[in-house]
Amino acid sequence: MQSILIVNPKGGSGKTTLATNLAGFFAWRGDRVILGDMDRQQSSLHWLSIRSPHLPRIEAWDARDGDLTKAPATDFLILDAPAGIHGKTLANALKAADKVLVPVPPSLFDIWAVADFFQDLKEHKAVRKHAVHIGVVGMRVDPRTRAAATLQHFFEKYELPVIGWLRDTQVYVQAAALGETLFDLPRAQSERELEQWLPLVDWVRR
Repeated sequence: MQSILIVNPKGGSGKTTLATNLAGFFAWRGDRVILGDMDRQQSSLHWLSIRSPHLPRIEAWDARDGDLTKAPATDFLILDAPAGIHGKTLANALKAADKVLVPVPPSLFDIWAVADFFQDLKEHKAVRKHAVHIGVVGMRVDPRTRAAATLQHFFEKYELPVIGWLRDTQVYVQAAALGETLFDLPRAQSERELEQWLPLVDWVRR
């Protein structure tokens, strides 16, 4: 089993969008995938509750309590972490993860909020021993813009790779409202977005 933790201490960074669509990718491939929701709001599991049974199956797991290393058997476990995660909860999540994705929008407020978090991540045992790999995803940003360049420069200070850029589009909103992901939509409707996902899913699968 491979476990991917989606985490950012700030709310509204795009964690659930990233988690649900990543789960959708693996389900579309035919893998067994579990979406574990660590947040008290349970947004990911609410989304799953409206997902059609005729779409590729994504299993739900309430991951708010208990040992994250003892998740149900599956091919891929996607963990959607809550805002404000820190201390023992973060340490336990990192212990359970093989890879960590940190979604970051391009605003200065989001950059400032995540700065201390990156420093905190580096101090965790799993990260120091390179047992878990961390990648950053630029959310709601065009990679050709000055905002993207600012994000890239910021992440370089922490020696963290930017593995993907996801543009700001209503396609994600419209799909989510139906319990769907990009990978459930007709290709003509999501082709531009799917291209942006190629480097991201390649990094996750490596």
